[in-house]
Formats: sequence, C-alpha cells, structure tokens
Amino acid sequence: MDASIHSENARLWHPASLDGLELLSARFVDHRFAPHVHDGYVIAVLEAGAERYRYRGEEHLVSAGGLALLNPDEVHTGHKGHDDGWRYRVFYPPAELFQSLLGELDLPSRSAPRFAGSVHRDADLVARLLDLHRHLESGASALQQQTAWRETMLALLQRHAGLGSARAPGLEPLAVGHAKEMLRAQLAEPP
Repeated sequence: MDASIHSENARLWHPASLDGLELLSARFVDHRFAPHVHDGYVIAVLEAGAERYRYRGEEHLVSAGGLALLNPDEVHTGHKGHDDGWRYRVFYPPAELFQSLLGELDLPSRSAPRFAGSVHRDADLVARLLDLHRHLESGASALQQQTAWRETMLALLQRHAGLGSARAPGLEPLAVGHAKEMLRAQLAEPP
C-alpha cells in the first residue's frame, strides 16, 4: 500500500482581503478532534473520503461532494468516516463578517444567521465554495476576492440560513447607487 495514502497534512491561513476569516485545507486519516467549539461558523466542503462528527447530540456523516455547516459556539467532534479518512476545505468566518455582509446588502439582520441542519448535498453551492476557497488562496486582487466572497456567502446564507433576498437593483441606498455610478464611469481604471 502506498504510504502517501495515509499521510496527513493541514494548512491554516488568513486571507489578507477578508479580516477575521480563517481558511483550512487538510487531509486527515487517523486524526480525531476531541469535543470543541469555534467562536465563529464552520463551513466545510468535503473533497474526498468522509468525515463523521457529533453535533447537537447526533452523529453526522458527510462524504465527498457534501457540505457541513456548524453554527458558532456549538460543541462538535470529528474523525474519519471512511478507511482512507477525508480531505476538505474549511471556512471559519466570525459572526461579524456575516453581519457586515448583511449590512452592506441591506438585509434584515437582527441577530446572527443560523444554519438549518448540518449536512447538505448542494452540488452547485459546493462547486462555488471550492472555487471561492481556491480563489482566496490565489493571487487575485482584494476586490476580486471580496466580490467572490460576498456572492458565494450570500447564496449560502439564502439557501441554508433562511435569509431573504437582497433588494432589487435600483432600490439600494443612495450611497450604493453613487458608488455604482462611480465604478461604471471608471471601469477601465477602478478606484
């Protein structure tokens, strides 16, 4: 058997373009996470294998192509759900990052969004999240990274946190309208 099949690795970093966000890219085989919590959200996309975890008093299994969503301050564990372990990419956004996004989009946000359910099969969103994770790892400009973040997270929150839709174009606050006009006028040389 190839020894690389059982090798484990993890990389944790902070993209400079999104203050407070942590990203993880990892492959685990025998690693076990003891019960723990995160201050912010956990958005995990499984690229290969499967992970088992205990969350809200239940055992969950998420496999390749699946999405695991955990709310802040909720105890959970983690270990392999397949003999070969699992490989995944994870976003750890603090609640403030979502609150800021909702404020920018003028969406109702009396309290922090809460994900409904934990394991989801959502092929389109999984593909978008994987693209976003790789994009935040790339040398793309801060504006490109922030735009991709906002679009993908809005889709995630609308689908899995029961968030309403953003206002229709033209109904945004006056300042947003002015900003859009300025960007259109300076498209060749953005500010």
